[in-house]
Formats: sequence, C-alpha cells, structure tokens
Amino acid sequence: MEEIMKLEEAKRTVQEAISTALTEIAPQVLTAQKVMNLLEVPKNDRMGDFAFPAFQLAKNLHQAPQQIAQQILDQLDQTAFAKVQVQGPYLNFFLHREEVAATTLAEVIAAGADFGSSAQGQQKQVVIDMSSPNIAKPMSMGHLRSTVIGNSIAKILTKLDYQPVKINHLGDWGTQFGKLMVAYKKWGSEEDVKRDPINSLQKYYVKFHQLDQEHPELDDEAREWFKKLENGDQEATYLWRWFRKESLKAFTKVYDQLGVTFDSFKGEAFYNDKMSEITDLLEEKGLLQTSKGAEIVDLGPDLPPALIKKSDGATLYITRDLAAALYRQRTYHFAKALYVVGSEQSVHFEQLKAVLQKMGYDWAQDIEHIRFGLITSGGKKLSTRAGRVILLEDVLHDSVQLAQAQIDAKNPTLPDKETVAHAVGVGAVIFHDLKNNRTDNFDFQLEEVVRFEGETGPYVQYTHARAQSVLRKAATQVQEQSTIITVGESDWNIVKQLANFPEVITQAGAQREPSVIAKYALRLAKSFNHYYAHSKILVADEQLDYRLNLLKATTIVLKEALNLLGVQAPDEM
Repeated sequence: MEEIMKLEEAKRTVQEAISTALTEIAPQVLTAQKVMNLLEVPKNDRMGDFAFPAFQLAKNLHQAPQQIAQQILDQLDQTAFAKVQVQGPYLNFFLHREEVAATTLAEVIAAGADFGSSAQGQQKQVVIDMSSPNIAKPMSMGHLRSTVIGNSIAKILTKLDYQPVKINHLGDWGTQFGKLMVAYKKWGSEEDVKRDPINSLQKYYVKFHQLDQEHPELDDEAREWFKKLENGDQEATYLWRWFRKESLKAFTKVYDQLGVTFDSFKGEAFYNDKMSEITDLLEEKGLLQTSKGAEIVDLGPDLPPALIKKSDGATLYITRDLAAALYRQRTYHFAKALYVVGSEQSVHFEQLKAVLQKMGYDWAQDIEHIRFGLITSGGKKLSTRAGRVILLEDVLHDSVQLAQAQIDAKNPTLPDKETVAHAVGVGAVIFHDLKNNRTDNFDFQLEEVVRFEGETGPYVQYTHARAQSVLRKAATQVQEQSTIITVGESDWNIVKQLANFPEVITQAGAQREPSVIAKYALRLAKSFNHYYAHSKILVADEQLDYRLNLLKATTIVLKEALNLLGVQAPDEM
C-alpha cells in the first residue's frame, strides 16, 4: 500500500490514479492538470474525501456520467485508498484516515509556528503602502482597514518568503494644511494645542468646513497659506512641523495598541523635491499637454486625463504618487508594489499605472491596488470633514473594557487579566475587520465584536485557550505515540483542515485577502469545539497521545492563523 504522507500528496495520488485509468478508456481527453482542477472536496464526509465529476467526460464519450464513472473505477488501481465508489455521476475517493492523521499531526508538531511556510517568494521585496493617516487629524475607524489589512498581508507574504516593506505614506502635505493654518490663526490657541493637540486641531478643521461655504474667502486664505508653506515661509513651516510632530506621537500610541510597525514614514512632503524630475521626464517623453492652463497626460478614451499640475502650478496627488513609485522602485527594486487604499480611489491607481506605462516603465504592471470597502456606523459613512467620526483610540479602549468585563465575569482569578483583556479587546476589533471580504462594506457595532460566542476573534482565541488548558492538565499523562489510531468523523474533519493550512495561506497571499485566513480560523475553531464537546479527551487509553497530538496541532495552527491576522492568542482566558 502506497503511504499518503500529506493531503496535497493524496490529491495528487487521486489525480494520477484517474489519469492512468483514463488512458485506457479516454486517452488524451483530459490532461493531468485538468483532472487535478476538476477534483472536488465533497461537503459531506460520507461522500468521500475527494470526488471526480464524470459528467465532464459525457460529451466526449457520448455516455452517461454514471457509466463513465464505473468504467474509470473498473480500470483504477485502488490500493492507495481505503475505498473508491461510484455515487451518481461522481467517483468518490476515501483516504486511509489513520495514515493521513498520523503524518499530518507529526508534521504540524515538528514544524510548529513554521507550519505552512513556503519558499515561493524567494526573498523578493514587496512594498506595501498602508495606513497613511492625515497629519493633524485623529485616527478614526476609517483608518483601521488600511492599517490592519496591510499589516496582515505583510505577515502572510513573510510566511511565503517575501520581504514586505511597510510604508506609512503620511498625508503630511496639501491644501488641508492651508485650511488648518487659517483655522488655527483665527480660532486656535497654543495652550489648547499643547494640552490636547489632535482633538484641538480636529476641532479647528471641522469649524473651517462648517464656515467655508458661507465664507468662500476662507478657501482663498487657505490656498495662500499653503502657497506660503510650499515657498518655505518661516511661520508656515514652523506650524507644519509642529502639527506633524504632535500627530506622529498620537498615531504611535494607536499603532502600539494594534501591534503594527512600519519600515518607513516617508509621506507626501518627502517627495516635494522629487516631483520636478517627474514633470521633466513627462516633458522629455512628449507626454505633457496643456489644458485650460493645467498640465495633463492624456490617457485615451478609457480613463480621464491625469492632472499633473493645476493652472496655478500646484502639484496633485498623482504627481507625488508618480515620484513615490519611481523612488520606491529605485530604492527597493520591488517585485510588487501594493497600495492598500479604499475602493473609491480605483481610477486614481489606474491612472498612476497608465502614466508609468506611458513613461516606459515595465514595472508599472507590478503595481496593485488592494481595494477595500467602507466601515459605516448606523449605516452612515464616517466623515472627518462633517465631524461624524469614531476615533480609533476610543474604540480600542472601549473594546478592551468590554473584554475586561467579560473576563471578570467568566474567570475572575485569571492571572494577568489586564494583558489578556488587551489582547482580546484589540484582537476582536482587528479580527472583525479582517473576517469580512476586504472589498465589502460593513457596519461596526462594538457589542457584537467583543463576544466570546459566534464568528468573532474572542471565540477563536477562547478555543485556542481551551485546548491549551486541556494540554496543561494532561502534561503528566503524555505517552509515546501509539501505533494504534482510530479516526472518527469529528477529528477527521480537524485533521483535514490542519493539513489544508498551507494551501489556505497560499490562497490568501495570492488574493491579498486576509479574510481567507480569518474564515479558516473560524472553521477550525468550530470543528475543534464540536470535537471537544463530544469527546472524552483525558482518558488513559492507547488513543490518549493521538488525541493530545490533535489538540497540540490545533493550538499551533490556530495561534499561527491569528498571528497572520495580527491578533494575539493568549494561553489562558
């Protein structure tokens, strides 16, 4: 009997067996890769572990699918499988569960946190433009998505042997600074800003926008102040540096809570002296055109023209992004450049790639816009300008307090409760964001997020802690691995999911989609809890070591899945 070491090897064995059988009844109809692509995983274990849909061959062979499935079965070498049977138009394969379970658990336990790693990235660098809050504005829930999606993608890519470079492209330049300077000069006080910088600056900014519709002269003053800043005016530069410094202090507090770090904080201002090269290059290549006094690059019928310079000579976002892209390629020689930015900016990034391609840069095709949907509150879009904002720091504080209250109620004697409450509260907010497909919009309700039941981060964390608790109790009972393993339905489901973890990571990396990991963690936690509820684990019999290995492997994979999302996994809760 051929030993099947891993689930992916088992799938290959199924494909090879089918391909060999097909050479007898339908040679050259399906390639090996097509057979592999057609293989399915039945939703019900009673239908086997892999299934081949024979109706795909009906058109070629002019026979009923069930008849074709039976012919394949008649030609099949079944020695590598526990059972193979025809069920309707499907040929269903049942694996030797004990072999797969033994080898899967051994592999997970031996690899530990490295289980699921691969060398596909070959240490290539991937730059990730993420988070990017605006200076002098508080970080709101609107900043959460770019931050945690980018951070999780970086962790997933690291697992796949890429070298991510996390760049916080700070919004530290632009006409909003002119508005803020006007607001500060008119209504602000140095004392207020020193005492509570971000909230004070935010209050001034909101007031500006409340009044500028009735007083359009405010916009003229704002443009004048920003022009002063661009020209190096001493007072304007002093205010800008002060606003930036205070903002970074406030941002760092939030990033520390989220456990997010960056490799670069080079924001828009860094590219002030690098944009002239872009305009020179565009001019040299004959790409710049004048339209109504502004300078543009025509991108054809499918995209609006890229506005490079306004009629007053002021630069725009795309000018800076062109300079940033060129700088990053020269600095990091990236294999990919990912921009984790909201879906509403899709056209901007299409324009960015199109201009770079027109400039002759082949690496423009390596730029990807990692789009994401909106977080709403009560069905309404969050808006800094309108003053309708939920501060991220407040949300994290409240979520930790909710976690603390539940821990006090469920496990009041838990050691180091404050640390656990922080891991659970912050983890709940991160997990709730990442369990959603990144392109979807979702409404945020804190009470639903910090729950220990349902599809939440605390549910997965609690599952991990529960398994760890059993392992601690069993510490004196662990035996040498038994040669006798009997795999039931509920533990077989866990084994298959554990074996599938490397494929899940690869899929999440390819799709730039952390929700693939989050949904997997929820499925594994649910499967484990079903097993836990229906099994007597700490029974001193010949199966004890197998059951404990199953728990140990589950804790390893759950912890690593949470880690890839940027969520901690406490051993006790």
